Amino acid sequence: MNSKQHTVVDSPYGPLTLVASDGVLSGLYMTGQRHRPAEESFGERVPAGEEPFPAVVAQLTAYFAGELTEFTVPVRLEGTEFQRSVWEQLVRIPYGQTWSYGELAARLGKPNASRAVGLANGKNPVGIIVPCHRVIGASGGMTGYGGGIDRKVRLLDFEAGSRA
Repeated sequence: MNSKQHTVVDSPYGPLTLVASDGVLSGLYMTGQRHRPAEESFGERVPAGEEPFPAVVAQLTAYFAGELTEFTVPVRLEGTEFQRSVWEQLVRIPYGQTWSYGELAARLGKPNASRAVGLANGKNPVGIIVPCHRVIGASGGMTGYGGGIDRKVRLLDFEAGSRA
């Protein structure tokens, strides 16, 4: 049985909906995010102080304060085998750096799969913590981001600035 619950927390990028499946973070969604599941699928709404959310909120707070560059909270990534392989690579992109979709595809051993990588990237269920915002177009362009290009640019600028 998959028991789900969720909470909503404020962030510099607007409200974030955190979803847990069986006590493990399985979703982090922004307002208006593309591929955001229906609200009804998030389970019961609980206070942010209820497990497993305090550790997630603490790490997000530290990240937004520029004090945390690598998340350690456990996540459950639910998707196809290919999607999960893409998402597992995303956490390897160093803070404040970017990879292109082609570079990500090459690291997966599928150099011709940059379009498929882009589609999987867009369906990442745990934004920010699994940093899909760190993937850019081959020319350095700000191509697609489920949370919106403006948020992607702001996240990348934030990481670049707090690294300095």
